[in-house]
Amino acid sequence: MPRFDGTGPMGLGPRTGRGLGPCGRGYGYRRFASPKNEAAALEDEIHTLEEELKALKEEKAALDKELKDQK
Repeated sequence: MPRFDGTGPMGLGPRTGRGLGPCGRGYGYRRFASPKNEAAALEDEIHTLEEELKALKEEKAALDKELKDQK
């Protein structure tokens, strides 16, 4: 959150970033009552990270294509 106002990156709302803010990974946010809830939260995080990786690979491929077209 650039302005720490709860709106997330670009004002899109909470939980739309990479989880690097003060309420993200490892900062006390993940306190779940049961292993089942923890497992579900981990599955959600895995899915989020996989989607982010996919987006990064697509962005890199587009940049690689742009560089190749410039040559």
